[in-house]
Amino acid sequence: MPSASDPTRAHRLGGPLRAVAILALAAAVLSFPSWAPNPYILSAGVVVLNYAVLSTSWNFVGGFTGYISLGHGALAGLGGYATGLLVVRAGLPSFVALAAATLLVAAVAVPIGYAALRVRGASFVIVSIALVLILLLVAQSWASLTGGSRGLVVPRPFPGLLRPEHHRIFFYLFAALLALALLVWWLVDRSRFGLGLKAIREDEDKAESLGTPTFAYKLVVFVVSAGFTGLAGGLYALWFGDLDPVFQFSILTGSYLVLMALLGGVRQLFGPLVGALVVGVGLEYFKVEFGNTPLHLAATGLLLALVVLFMPDGVLPAVGALADRFLRPAQSSIREVTAAELREQRDTAPPGADRAADPPTELPVGAVDGRSGKEGP
Repeated sequence: MPSASDPTRAHRLGGPLRAVAILALAAAVLSFPSWAPNPYILSAGVVVLNYAVLSTSWNFVGGFTGYISLGHGALAGLGGYATGLLVVRAGLPSFVALAAATLLVAAVAVPIGYAALRVRGASFVIVSIALVLILLLVAQSWASLTGGSRGLVVPRPFPGLLRPEHHRIFFYLFAALLALALLVWWLVDRSRFGLGLKAIREDEDKAESLGTPTFAYKLVVFVVSAGFTGLAGGLYALWFGDLDPVFQFSILTGSYLVLMALLGGVRQLFGPLVGALVVGVGLEYFKVEFGNTPLHLAATGLLLALVVLFMPDGVLPAVGALADRFLRPAQSSIREVTAAELREQRDTAPPGADRAADPPTELPVGAVDGRSGKEGP
């Protein structure tokens, strides 16, 4: 029979195990450039980290409020184009332009969120898709500013570096940005503000009736999410250096972010990171195998379908449930354990022993129950 202290012991083990897992993950990320076999693999690592930052940024809205936005890819594209234009047209230093573009995307997110967050469900999804299409049309049509369909070439911030070293520096920059996004998400998750966002996710009408300023909360978290998304998009522009409006404002990018977060677990801190590892690595592998044909999309879709079938709540919740089965053995209820103990005591008690623990037996008519002083039935 499991000991009553098993849940406590499992809880005590959970903290150190989680800390060890985080340290192991950090060590693996930081050491990746050292053991990457070639510059292509290192560049693929940069792409995966970019996906991880973007999906974590999306999770500020999707994970906390439950609003499914397909327009975050457009916010990333806006951050990329704003950074590139400030460097090319305004002549700003690369990282000054990146900071200014991030503030610009956050400022633009205020009126966008003010309009979009007044609707819910499918209507919000449609509005987010409309944002992608509008920005795509603007980027393609305003050729005198954005370069139109020819795209925009952004100068590299470190022109004297060879390509492998260039990838290495940006790998660490994306890793630092990912750590910052995870830290902010963790702080929000444990704050009163985060509690209000979770109330919106569970029942927005009830949360509003209880006094939570739901619209203000949604707008603030949307702007925070947009800021991180724009920062990731701008950093990608400085790394890649060649912006194409069709790619930067693609509906597929927003869909990937949603799938990554759902795959890993939207209510988990590291859920989007796990989803980005699975989807990002899968996309890069299938692109190598199948080239630019639609087969890489079909293979990625099949991979996601298999995971959704066997892990519908995400990878991390499934792994956590599996770990609980080993760390926290199934226990009987209090009623079942008590009944078993009573039967054992009754069967092993010697003749004439105290049987006070036995259930009360029926008394003869007219007898007096000595325990209560009342006459029996």
